[in-house]
Amino acid sequence: MNAVIVSLIHWNLLEAEQKARALVSAGYSVQFDLPPFPELIRRIHKVPPDAILIDLSRLPSQGRDLGVALRQAKATRHIPLLFVGGEQLKVERIRELLPDATFTNWGEIESALKLALISQPAAPVSPDSRFAAYAGTPLPKKLGIRAGLKIGLIGAPPEFESRLGELPAGVTLQAGLADPCDLAIWFVHSFAEFEQDLPQVTQAAGDIPLWIAWEKKATRPTGQPDIAVTQTIIRKAGLAEGWVDYKICSIDEHWSGLLFRQRKQGESSG
Repeated sequence: MNAVIVSLIHWNLLEAEQKARALVSAGYSVQFDLPPFPELIRRIHKVPPDAILIDLSRLPSQGRDLGVALRQAKATRHIPLLFVGGEQLKVERIRELLPDATFTNWGEIESALKLALISQPAAPVSPDSRFAAYAGTPLPKKLGIRAGLKIGLIGAPPEFESRLGELPAGVTLQAGLADPCDLAIWFVHSFAEFEQDLPQVTQAAGDIPLWIAWEKKATRPTGQPDIAVTQTIIRKAGLAEGWVDYKICSIDEHWSGLLFRQRKQGESSG
């Protein structure tokens, strides 16, 4: 009898390897050194595992978005989905989106996995949108703008500041990254601009979080000669620069964004 195949999604390779060894000892075949998000989804679609474990101890918002994406696709919707660990408040928010997934901890993973494999719901909940987690959330909160932060804006459209509405106390906005700031938001208006300025912007951002925003397809002019900037293009380029994305946001009806930070040593890009 073939071993049950488990895909383990963890954003630290050393920790993932440790968890994988424990699962292998329990009789499972484990895939843990997995590719970045878009390639990961395609691989799971092509060769579905028997179960998917998503660790929430690191990058919980990315784990949540991956779980939502898996539930939205017919090819992966019925694969047993388990979320492991994580802070209680963040776990509860994910549970609201995916109430019939399994939520457990590493101390109880073997029993939780066995139960999930035999009791997967016949009609798993599938959120309407990957942005469902942010519905009704004020834009400053979605972007991580907290009291006292200095925000560096690059290429922001004229209406952006007004769309932010009331900001938390002590927040200041500045044009560019010449002066030190706590969070950067870069609005990309063309592929040529993105390709040319990415190394400079990431270097200037240094170790602060960086939002890279692109225009949504629905609002991009038809017949535009430039290559369309997409989520996949931005994520791939960011990873190549040594950055990792950990949050996605629908900024407004015109813009979406990915939040990046510098990848830490030993951290997976998946």
